[in-house]
Amino acid sequence: MFNFQQDPFENFELGLAAATESGLLEPIAMQLATVGTRSTLPLPSVRTVLFKGIVRGGFSFYTNYESQKALEIAENPRASALFFWNQMEQQIRISGQVEKLTRAESENYFKTRPRISQLGAWASAQSQNLDSYETLEKKFQDTEQRYNGQEIPCPPQWGGYHLLPSSFEFWFGKTGRLHERYFYQRDSISSPWKKSMKFP
Repeated sequence: MFNFQQDPFENFELGLAAATESGLLEPIAMQLATVGTRSTLPLPSVRTVLFKGIVRGGFSFYTNYESQKALEIAENPRASALFFWNQMEQQIRISGQVEKLTRAESENYFKTRPRISQLGAWASAQSQNLDSYETLEKKFQDTEQRYNGQEIPCPPQWGGYHLLPSSFEFWFGKTGRLHERYFYQRDSISSPWKKSMKFP
């Protein structure tokens, strides 16, 4: 049950637990928006990543450090994320600073991934041009042969981030578009949360 008086992280955990128990297909799906700075007209880009838990006060996710999102984060380490649970008519928006996880944290998580996903992390030059799908399949097969019967190490170009929130917004859909919006904001990671409501 949402409680406007408590910490937003606690409210997020309650919402995620309810979404998980409701049987939603992928409640940890998180839309991540980034903006690079290299272009003369920087445009936001958004994609879906999987939320992998709160790590040291931030929302963690993993990717190739040479992907588009990683390059944009390197240029501009600020991002926004969205959890949208349509069947529950709820969404949570989060914005803040993005930082890399430690190498040890990335390697420890990598060990928990299915072997096919570990192989894929080596085979895919994420976001780079690909001449054909057959090329990707060949790279995967070569990687599979390379590590046949061996433990697969975490690639140096692969690892995690965490998004350290400076704001949260909890949205609850209501009939007649009289939605409820609860907003939390803080000036720094160590600052107290300021709470407010917004018109829908």
